Amino acid sequence: MGSSKLIDSDFERLLAESVKIHGHLCPGQVLGVKMSILGLSKIGIEDPKGKDRKSLIVFVEMDRCATDAVQSVTGCSLGHRTMKFMDYGKMAATFVNLKTGKAVRIIAKEEAREKAKEYFPEIQDKYKAQLEAYKIMADEELFEAMNVKVNLKPEDMPGRPLKRIRCNSCGEYVQDMREINKNGKLLCKPCADEGYYVRHS
Repeated sequence: MGSSKLIDSDFERLLAESVKIHGHLCPGQVLGVKMSILGLSKIGIEDPKGKDRKSLIVFVEMDRCATDAVQSVTGCSLGHRTMKFMDYGKMAATFVNLKTGKAVRIIAKEEAREKAKEYFPEIQDKYKAQLEAYKIMADEELFEAMNVKVNLKPEDMPGRPLKRIRCNSCGEYVQDMREINKNGKLLCKPCADEGYYVRHS
């Protein structure tokens, strides 16, 4: 596995740091920490919060507990534009090494939930059983690793916005080329009927 700072770090310490951010210990925290350690090791990122911090982008597919753990371990965040949220509702994350282009998608196996009971049959509460089992289960039991290619556009990279335009309808500004060209007008997504809200008087 190499002598990376991350891989040699104590799992319990990384988990404790994650719990501080998330607010409580749960099975999702354990999965997120282990998922991150595995993903980073597979793409050759050794020090995600240090020397490798500008070489990493993570795509998370869930807005659940595990995402806080991924942020804690990797140091990636929406604010730094190094974490991308893909609303797929899947317990999965893709780790991308920007220097090498290597990317791996780590997917939590559904069968791990049931397997957790086999590790701790005496624990009646299934979440407590999962919490304890996930800590000791092998990566192969918990995850599937899929090598993928991620096509990152210049407007999705960290750094200053490449462009800002004013919506022809509401007048609000749109950056990072998120505008929609509709019938010759440059519109923000809500004005182009692609928003999550509608105006209410």
